[in-house]
Amino acid sequence: MRHAILMLLLSVGPALASSEAEWEQFRKDVETACSALAPQEGETMIEVNPFGSESYGAALLITAFEDGAADRYVCIYDKQEKTAELTAAFTPPQEVTMPEADPVGNVAPAEDTRTDAHLVKP
Repeated sequence: MRHAILMLLLSVGPALASSEAEWEQFRKDVETACSALAPQEGETMIEVNPFGSESYGAALLITAFEDGAADRYVCIYDKQEKTAELTAAFTPPQEVTMPEADPVGNVAPAEDTRTDAHLVKP
């Protein structure tokens, strides 16, 4: 029983080892590295995931343009190497139109401009 408790405490240790000051510094590091990769045109907003995963930090970047368009990116920050990479912009969601049948009943193929976003099922 003591062995099981000791193993449990040791396995939880790394998650509890970082202080709030260290997490705050981590978030600043991610924001600095990811902001440096943001596109120059437009106005970019960033949201840093507070803790990331075991090996990586992550941030969402959204760049808004004067014409009302916006690009969305994911920034991945390597905790060990302290380097960041930015994904290509996601395809922006578009309005989806329903195909209509002609008077004879034929349905012409419609261009579907939806993204691949979908619900995650466990």
